[in-house]
Amino acid sequence: MTRPPYGADEPVDPRPRIRPYLRTPPSGDTPAAGGGPPGAGGSDSGGPDRSGGDATPTTLRPFVLTAGRVTGADPNINLETQVTARIPDPFDPGPPVSGLAPELRAIIALAADPISVAELSARLGLHLGVTRVLVGDLRASAHLDVHVPDVDAPADADTILRVIRGLRAIS
Repeated sequence: MTRPPYGADEPVDPRPRIRPYLRTPPSGDTPAAGGGPPGAGGSDSGGPDRSGGDATPTTLRPFVLTAGRVTGADPNINLETQVTARIPDPFDPGPPVSGLAPELRAIIALAADPISVAELSARLGLHLGVTRVLVGDLRASAHLDVHVPDVDAPADADTILRVIRGLRAIS
């Protein structure tokens, strides 16, 4: 008994083979804004949707957010840098927040409590470099206070010994 050649008995699929992450969801099942990672496919991919329609992108490209800049105004802003939103003074409310881009307003909202630049980046789904540039812009416009660690301060020997003892105690 001979077998037919491989694939001869399988039905031919008339549809072209498209990778699952490149497929667009059916018109009624479009993901909500922020429902998936940016650039994961569908109309969140930053361009027109694959069905030929002119869908508006829900996320902007990183170079659009930073106006093409890859370094911020402040080189001291690192991923561990803590930032906090400035508390408005009743007599001097400071610059208005309403005219800012949504990403900048989101950073200010998250910075109500002290938060690191890396955590801001993760929560907003932005690249770390983009977040550093945006935090630098917000600092320059007096919306954020940036708390840079003092690396020039000598390490206290007592503190180092306490850390070593604590590490030994938990191991």
